[in-house]
Amino acid sequence: MVDYKNYKVWQKSHLLVLDIYQVTKKLPSEEKFNLVSQLNRAALSIPTNIAEGCERETQKEFLRFLYISSESAFELEYLFFVSTELKFIDLNTSKKLSGEISEIKKCYSL
Repeated sequence: MVDYKNYKVWQKSHLLVLDIYQVTKKLPSEEKFNLVSQLNRAALSIPTNIAEGCERETQKEFLRFLYISSESAFELEYLFFVSTELKFIDLNTSKKLSGEISEIKKCYSL
């Protein structure tokens, strides 16, 4: 069993979750069950799948959870793009968080 907290990708994605929740608090209330839910879910999925994968018995199972985590990072990237296009998230915040997402995605290609 590996401690998921030791993985840099988990550490970065955990901090991203905290940032995402701060941003989604400010989104319009009519988006509560749409973009807010999707943004929070996609962000949470990244570190959650890493943590769950660390409990798996084989390397193959662990890798499957890393793929799911990676896919959630791509999903989150698009959700930020559309939220910015809809003017729900300001450009500076979007650039900052998109940069964080890019850093997380780089961890998967190492």
